[in-house]
Amino acid sequence: MAKIVYRKAGRKALHPIVIAGAVIVFGGALLNLVWPKRTQIELENRSPAKFPSFSVASLEKGNWQQSFSNWFQDQFMLRDQWINAQRATDEIVFQKVEEDGILLGKDHWMFTKLFTINTTTQKQLAKNVQAVAEFAGRYPGKVSFLLAPSASVIYPENLPAGAPMIDENAMLDSIFTEIGETADVLDLRDAFTANKEEYLYFKTDHHWTPYGAYLAYQQFCTLKGLTPFDLAAHESETIEDFQGTHYSATRLWNVENDSITYYPIDNLMTVFDVPAEAQFEEIKTENLINTEKFSTRDKYAAFLDGNNGYSVIEGNGTGSILVVKDSYANSFVPYLTENYAKIGVVDFRNFRYGLDSTIEKEGYDQVLILYNFQTFIADKNLVNLSRPSSL
Repeated sequence: MAKIVYRKAGRKALHPIVIAGAVIVFGGALLNLVWPKRTQIELENRSPAKFPSFSVASLEKGNWQQSFSNWFQDQFMLRDQWINAQRATDEIVFQKVEEDGILLGKDHWMFTKLFTINTTTQKQLAKNVQAVAEFAGRYPGKVSFLLAPSASVIYPENLPAGAPMIDENAMLDSIFTEIGETADVLDLRDAFTANKEEYLYFKTDHHWTPYGAYLAYQQFCTLKGLTPFDLAAHESETIEDFQGTHYSATRLWNVENDSITYYPIDNLMTVFDVPAEAQFEEIKTENLINTEKFSTRDKYAAFLDGNNGYSVIEGNGTGSILVVKDSYANSFVPYLTENYAKIGVVDFRNFRYGLDSTIEKEGYDQVLILYNFQTFIADKNLVNLSRPSSL
């Protein structure tokens, strides 16, 4: 007869795995509370979400919970390491060729994904083309238009196999044809393709390199009959270990860092604030290349010290030129000091006014509109070209 064992009634003992799991969860939560809070997410070049102020109304609407979740995600301990591990798993195990809108190409290339252009962007592009064409029509013989092609146009062989990118070449042809009726157009595709073995674009960032900017500058000098800045007559400096915006989005585990080779041009630049009233207000005067930013993550921001609304640079040449630009122009503009006595720089992200009275008041002889393709097609600020100036 089998022996029957009677046990005293009571709770069952917790399994060791359950106990260990609870310790990890609650211990991790407590550790996360005391973990040093970051004031800047450097890899993403942004400030973290702020801890939300509590109110019953925000709790009922769910706003507080969402804000708390955003804060918690940004302040989670070892956040960058967890993200890097997840991205490496995506690429190695799941063979992903896209991460956060960036295509992971061959030979460590990273490209901005652009498979389709939605209706909103198509309408904005039409407005931008019209704004540039009409602006150039108001200043016959004075306006040049330079639209940098995407890296994927110059290096299509390094895209992931079968990536259905838009036909950028066809779109560039159409843009240049329409704007070319009133402005001098600079089409860089032939020159860049002929020199594609050179270091024209960063692999980890969406910008061209300073040498890519120089090659574009050479084409501009040819168009205008100018003598280019002589690279051979100047000493260059190189900044290593640049990881740009594409890397910040992908956290590619086997990233091949970029380098920035530049020429330490020491011309002065005055940065202005542009208030609602009639006068520019001087903010600071500094070197047009802020070398201190080469020691930060956003190293490209050293050129022109970022994207200021309106700046004026002292050049070594004659005459004057106003550059209306996106950030591609930042590494291009320093070369213009060889050819012009005065270079004005406008970035519409921080300059909300028309240009007509600025051109008249400052006496600019020429205007260069310089953008890259992917910014140009969607930039809502370019319509300011046709906005009457309040200055």
